[in-house]
Amino acid sequence: QVQLVESGGGLVQPGGSLRLSCAASGSVFEINTMGWFRQAPGKERELVARIWNSDFTQYADSVKGRFTISRDRAKKTVYLQMNSLSSEDTAVYYCNVQWGSVWVDYWGQGNQVTVSS
Repeated sequence: QVQLVESGGGLVQPGGSLRLSCAASGSVFEINTMGWFRQAPGKERELVARIWNSDFTQYADSVKGRFTISRDRAKKTVYLQMNSLSSEDTAVYYCNVQWGSVWVDYWGQGNQVTVSS
């Protein structure tokens, strides 16, 4: 099993930047992918970005060119650098890993990101 602890959310003005972090512990050697999802009020949870063990990355169209996902293998931590934020990015952001041979999903506790002036 894997435990995930997120940090880095908060309030930021439009056009600003934030960085989210997610530290994994437990059976991290069986992690296949690490990523970020978000859920805005009244909307379904959606994939924001994901990184594979091969370092292949995937992004939602809405964040391409503004968000960057990266990983520190030694620290077992995944990051999401978010730039040029707008009100449409306001949501609870969840760290996600897909684990093991059956690709079990594990989730972080969620972090609120609010973009407002």
